[in-house]
Amino acid sequence: MRQPLATALVLFAGSLCAQVTPGAAVYRKHCSGCHELSDSRIPSRNTLREMSASRILRSLDFGAMSRVARPLNRQERIAVSSFLGRNTPDPPPPPAAFCQDAAPSLDLTASASWNGWSPGTANARYQDRTLRASDLPRLRLKWAFAFEGDATSFAPPSVLGNWLFTGSASGMVYALNVDTGCIRWTYQASGPVRTALLISSSPARVLFGDQTGWFYALDARSGKELWKRKVEDHDSARITASPVANNGAVYVAVASWEETRATNPGYVCCTFRGSVSALRIADGSTIWKTYTITETPVQRGVNSANQPRFGPSGAGVWGTPTVDRKRNLLYIATGDNFSAPATDTSDAVMALRLDTGKLVWHQQFTKNDIFTSGCLGANRNPNCPEGQVGPDFDFGSSAILVPVRPGRELLLAGQKSGMVHAMDPDARGAVVWQSRAGKGGVLGGIQWGMAVDASHVYAAVSDVAFTPPKPSPTAISADLVNNQGGGLTAFRISDGAKVWFAPPQACPPDASRCSPAQSAALTAIPGAVLSGSLDGHLRAYSTADGSVLWDLNTVREYDAVNGSKGRGGSLDGPGAVIANGMLFVNSGYSRFGGMPGNVLLAFFPDNSR
Repeated sequence: MRQPLATALVLFAGSLCAQVTPGAAVYRKHCSGCHELSDSRIPSRNTLREMSASRILRSLDFGAMSRVARPLNRQERIAVSSFLGRNTPDPPPPPAAFCQDAAPSLDLTASASWNGWSPGTANARYQDRTLRASDLPRLRLKWAFAFEGDATSFAPPSVLGNWLFTGSASGMVYALNVDTGCIRWTYQASGPVRTALLISSSPARVLFGDQTGWFYALDARSGKELWKRKVEDHDSARITASPVANNGAVYVAVASWEETRATNPGYVCCTFRGSVSALRIADGSTIWKTYTITETPVQRGVNSANQPRFGPSGAGVWGTPTVDRKRNLLYIATGDNFSAPATDTSDAVMALRLDTGKLVWHQQFTKNDIFTSGCLGANRNPNCPEGQVGPDFDFGSSAILVPVRPGRELLLAGQKSGMVHAMDPDARGAVVWQSRAGKGGVLGGIQWGMAVDASHVYAAVSDVAFTPPKPSPTAISADLVNNQGGGLTAFRISDGAKVWFAPPQACPPDASRCSPAQSAALTAIPGAVLSGSLDGHLRAYSTADGSVLWDLNTVREYDAVNGSKGRGGSLDGPGAVIANGMLFVNSGYSRFGGMPGNVLLAFFPDNSR
């Protein structure tokens, strides 16, 4: 086990005391205006003093206070957390939560496994070796696991045989028993872990990144740290993309929250560049590193607050890279630029050589897309780009390599613009067809991932709406509109023709923090495609006509197997995982106004009915 997070916070904050703003000053500037009020809805200063520093940091990193903390860098978050909270470790899981039996062997070749973001490196998110559509009505809850103290549940599990591996918003990484949910081992990372964990073989390693730019390799059977690397030094770097591996190398893509840091008028914007690194699994050494923007950001004048303005920047990689062994290529999809000048590798699909990282080709789908948060409406932040803002049409999801016929493949990519693009990997990414799935927007379009089967590609859209209208849809007080957003479309892979459209399911008229938006990644099985919604429902749609075959409402209380109280909430980010004859889903993603929750749910088909 690693040292307690709170202890690490004290050591880290102390080492930075001469470099960062003291926690008291951060509190006075950013926090005291609310926490000094007499308001029962807001924890008082005295209440915060009774919390652990690590719990406060979790809230700032990816919890209820994350939107307030956007202007703060990580050192400031650590400083204010240590200033406010108790510098004592969070209590460990109770002894009863740990498995009492000997750990079974770890089968790294299990045919019905789900390892990483998808069962295969093509990122199809299709599982045909276990459950089928006819099994779904017989699914019953087998166990619920509650992430203690977390306000969100966002890390998809990987399942191999009787082992399940998952991360959490607290940075705690778990190995669980698939049958019972008991804990085999835990490991404390430096920051929140929302990537899927990749389990490599020969030797068995657990590979993952965190929301502070660190990447880790653990022993899969014990959880012992083997190596840890900072793949990107920029203080706003974050790893949301799950890693992929090939021939002894693991590929690590990096994104950033600098576009939200820029909401601080005093922040010098912007200097982050997206990147992909190839690391040796054996020891973490770097094989190659490629930036999505080749030019180093330099000062380009000043903004309206007389702060230096840097560029070009941005083009982070949010989704898992796609491996193409046949062509010796690695495909990545990029986000928008944060500052001028715009580059031709933002909002693009890029093909890099697997062995060297050299750019072979790229295909851009939205030009001149420069965006930072707080730049919509009349009250523009000084860090907003000059002229047109956005439209913020990132690629948040992975490209999918899919066969069309023998000897012919297409590369499919879904964009926040609401468009699905099909490219020819043998013609330097030439566009074959494009089809619209939704209207798109800052939080609209295709968010976290499509799925494919032998003939169709399935695209769900967010198109989430907020009320009342705000300058930015990510404003703190924004409320979800409970009857706008969502929808699922099936397109024919060969030519992009629309096969069917399944309309969204509206929330109850009186529901709060509810939206029909379907931003979560999709998962396909024979006969059905599974789609999660911000309303907390996981629905299975017929691949034949889009009719709803099964509907699971995850929003309720759960008695978790690890002794904690669990609560389901909105479904976003990762989609359902199908493995070992079971279905697993996270419930409780509240990042953009949805319902908070903290559970990982495991279902199995009950053959007695």
